[in-house]
Amino acid sequence: MKSYVIIGGGIAGVSAVEGIRSVDGEAKITLVSSEKTCAYSRPLISYYLEGKAKLDTMGYRESDFFEKNGVTVLRGVSAERLEPESGSVVLSDGQKLSYDALCVAAGSSPFVPPFSGLDTVEKKFSFMTIDDALSLEKELGADKRVLIIGAGLIGLKCAEGIRDRVKSVTVADLAPHALSSILTPESAEIVERHLEKSGIELLLGDTADSFDGNSAYMRSGRTVEFDILVLAVGVRANTALVKAVGGEVNRGILINGKMETSIPGVFSAGDCAEFKSGVLAILPAAHIGGFTAGVNMAGGSECYADPVKMNSIGLFGLHIMTAGLYEGDALGDPDRRFFVKDGYLSGFILIGGVEKAGIYTSLMRDKTPLDTIDFDAVMRSPSLLPFGREYRKEKLGGAV
Repeated sequence: MKSYVIIGGGIAGVSAVEGIRSVDGEAKITLVSSEKTCAYSRPLISYYLEGKAKLDTMGYRESDFFEKNGVTVLRGVSAERLEPESGSVVLSDGQKLSYDALCVAAGSSPFVPPFSGLDTVEKKFSFMTIDDALSLEKELGADKRVLIIGAGLIGLKCAEGIRDRVKSVTVADLAPHALSSILTPESAEIVERHLEKSGIELLLGDTADSFDGNSAYMRSGRTVEFDILVLAVGVRANTALVKAVGGEVNRGILINGKMETSIPGVFSAGDCAEFKSGVLAILPAAHIGGFTAGVNMAGGSECYADPVKMNSIGLFGLHIMTAGLYEGDALGDPDRRFFVKDGYLSGFILIGGVEKAGIYTSLMRDKTPLDTIDFDAVMRSPSLLPFGREYRKEKLGGAV
């Protein structure tokens, strides 16, 4: 009987289990998770703080998923060292697990800049896991002032989750605009106005230079007093396991279309893996990559379909969706921006009206030549009518 080991209990790790079981229903599977809680949906942690989600409803799969799939789960331990020559991995508690194939789905970790005086801040937190959310929750109160360093997806979702549970929330970022990694400056300004109306103070183009207790000394010369500090500057892929044994890494662990690393018998998926489009830290990529890795670990034949780079986020009732690359000609308005390159849709930004956005992602995924449809009409109002009868017949199965 073959033996498989999966490092990481997130979406990629769970999907790797499903991939293995789709090919091999009998093999031994051991999943190693550094978290005591695994197989949950990380995007829901802000909704938990906001009171819109409960811990027992945040599971990515049913509570008996691992039992039904015959998986041994080792919680609260981490992988310390790979020994690929003998096909084994050494864990933080001293255990050594043997494997026929192993998947590193170790995710990413918060990046913490070397701020001077950070060690003097008593109440400081990251915001990536359930444990982070639970620790932060213990300190929230109507008299607390919160400073969040980082106006990206993680920082702003944290701000949304806690805004009504504290006195004030200030978000600072060295970038000149919020969500600078996924929005153009003009689009970001729409979101920034909405955040400020929702009670979030934004300090953009500014960040902490140093700390002294509950005082943050900003690069602008301003001093921000706070009670709670949340660090959401960014994340880094967890590549150390593979890198330590000579595996090829860049920003992430380099993989091929079968999710194989450069180390024989070792696969990788999720936020720690890097394919052609780079590190794609989004849920669809974690699911597709994990499942693909699992199938191939078990001897199947599956090719990774690199998904469209896409983000979907809601902030204080404002829905935002972005996809693709912002290359070529920019068309439309800041809240409905489309990018066209060489006659194809290369990317888009939608703020507010995100309904039927799947039509735009389909155009990108199918590489539909825009001169074959009435794209002006599609930009104004997404529907299948401008695509023509034959296209609608194909997509709708005859219902035209």
